[in-house]
Amino acid sequence: MSHHFFAFLSRMRYISRWGLMRNTFQENIQEHSHMVAVLAHALAVIRREIYGGDVDPGLAAAAALYHDAPEILTGDLPTPVKYFNPEIREAYKAVEEVSASKLLSMLPEELRPAYAPLLREDCGAGIQVLVKAADKLAAYIKCVEELKAGNAEFRQAEAQTRAVLEASPLPEVGYFMEHFMPAFSLTLDEL
Repeated sequence: MSHHFFAFLSRMRYISRWGLMRNTFQENIQEHSHMVAVLAHALAVIRREIYGGDVDPGLAAAAALYHDAPEILTGDLPTPVKYFNPEIREAYKAVEEVSASKLLSMLPEELRPAYAPLLREDCGAGIQVLVKAADKLAAYIKCVEELKAGNAEFRQAEAQTRAVLEASPLPEVGYFMEHFMPAFSLTLDEL
């Protein structure tokens, strides 16, 4: 019997992000998920090595890799729409759950328990908070890169996202913003 799970995952590259915005360069959810995984791993390492936290960077990276996988079936709903009101947000969460269940059904039954927490964003509160922070960092990086390319369309999104990150209670987010974020504004020759 052939299972379709990984073939469906490979289609993440066809789902574009930032659909309501004029983009200098397109970003798909596969590229985004990779960057979120890199950032979630980094935040977990910072938490463990700098702040003495007990967190698994590998699990943080895996959770981030799959955090937008249900969008293969739903598409990427722009943030202003997704968070317009609580009813829309709850309805979209229900649609994401149906999508996650559909993806899980594409796996052999004996593998489903290993993937269910990843697809359902249920890897534990400590992991999920890092993935959400990494997702916000990835969005901020996209905004900074668009502004660096001269695209003023991202000015307000950059300011709003920066404000959320600066208000984050997570010390690892502050550490990343201080020690790593400035480099994203540099040109290749300045790196």
